[in-house]
Amino acid sequence: MDDSITISLCMIVKDEELSLDRCLSSIKDAVDEIIIVDTGSTDSTKNIAKKYTSKIFDFCG
Repeated sequence: MDDSITISLCMIVKDEELSLDRCLSSIKDAVDEIIIVDTGSTDSTKNIAKKYTSKIFDFCG
């Protein structure tokens, strides 16, 4: 059994192309995984997120 503690970052985003790269680059070394939930971005938010994680999910509720 693995008792190590892991830290996940989960962000809910929409049209955050102006700040997402800076945000993710500043935290990437402090977390074990990054999860992005996009709520309908029409800018390049998801393309920026792809530089940091493959765990990108669309949510349109």
